[in-house]
Amino acid sequence: MTTAHEAPATPEDADSIVGAATGLLDAYAPGDARFFASPTRTLLAHGTRAEVPHDARPLPLRVAETLTAQRRAGNLAPLVVGAVPFDPAAPARLAVPEVAHWAPPLREDPLTALPAPAPHSGDWDLLPVPAPETYAASVAEAVRRMKAGAFAKVVLARTLELRAPGGEFDLPAMLQRLARRDPSGYTFAVPAGPGRTLLGASPELLVARRGTTLTANPLAGSTPRSADLAEDVRRAAALLESAKDLHEHAVVIDAVREALAPYCSELDVPAQPTLIRTATMWHLSTTVTGTLRQPAVSALELAYAMHPTPAVGGTPTATAREVIRELEPFDRGLYTGMVGWGDAGGDGEWVVTIRCAEAERDRLRLYAGAGIVADSSPAAETAETGAKFRTFLDAVGVDRGVTGAAR
Repeated sequence: MTTAHEAPATPEDADSIVGAATGLLDAYAPGDARFFASPTRTLLAHGTRAEVPHDARPLPLRVAETLTAQRRAGNLAPLVVGAVPFDPAAPARLAVPEVAHWAPPLREDPLTALPAPAPHSGDWDLLPVPAPETYAASVAEAVRRMKAGAFAKVVLARTLELRAPGGEFDLPAMLQRLARRDPSGYTFAVPAGPGRTLLGASPELLVARRGTTLTANPLAGSTPRSADLAEDVRRAAALLESAKDLHEHAVVIDAVREALAPYCSELDVPAQPTLIRTATMWHLSTTVTGTLRQPAVSALELAYAMHPTPAVGGTPTATAREVIRELEPFDRGLYTGMVGWGDAGGDGEWVVTIRCAEAERDRLRLYAGAGIVADSSPAAETAETGAKFRTFLDAVGVDRGVTGAAR
């Protein structure tokens, strides 16, 4: 393992012994710890050496200046870890940790196959905000406006608030279940403010940078999975042929291409999407790769150029944000922002903050959204958000029968 005081850590530098990645997962505890696992590495950071200030300057500039100041102060390998909100004008939760431990990815650690702690069952107090029927009505209103030509797409979200049956949630156990359920994905737990923790298991890479190579993996267009194998395959095949979902995906890919092209001497955007799966969903996926024109451009700067993409906001961006403010009866906060890390050399990984929840003492707020286009069905989009809640409901231990009430 390496610390923030030593040479920059890479997957090649990290311990390769069996149990190194799961050891970091096991060592996570809420408070000032920050955990981030990806298909390339696992990170556990402790303490706060410095926080990125909130002011009118662009966030990438504030981060770069914070890291430069850390180097001048003798921190040889500083990095920032944390989360950026959906609203770029809101305060980010980014900090330079006192120490950072690195390990290879969880998917390469055989110990991830061991079962996670069993969730505690109980009489959960659940409150959907808005109510499912209200959410469906908002979808119908958005569809009406799109058919009238007001805009092309909007992502509408809803929340599900849970209260723990016996006190505070066991956040380390929840993180264990999220990570072990999909060790090839992106799992995170970071401070979200005083007494609050953001944790989740996102399937979507916003952007990663290593040297002059960038990778983005936008997702748009999805369908719930089925426990029946034949039906699950049928749903996957139907998603690949769905005109509605292919259109939704194309809108996002066009926006990603437009945002990244100015930074790249080469940019490879596949003509057709492929499929990726999580435990609960199928998604249309496109892996975009590129070579930077200027090596000084950081991963966070690239991420900020795309944020928020139409996959979490809509298009046109300004109109979609107005519709979100009007139709969503809550503040998204960190949901549909980005979470990850970046170092002083510009490398980093930033993922879209979805399949997540915010915990505060005995309360947990889950978030789920769906991309709404002119062909969307209010009932189908409501059901899709219900299926997306399932990632966290399983981690908490809420019975599957409860999902119907939440939807």
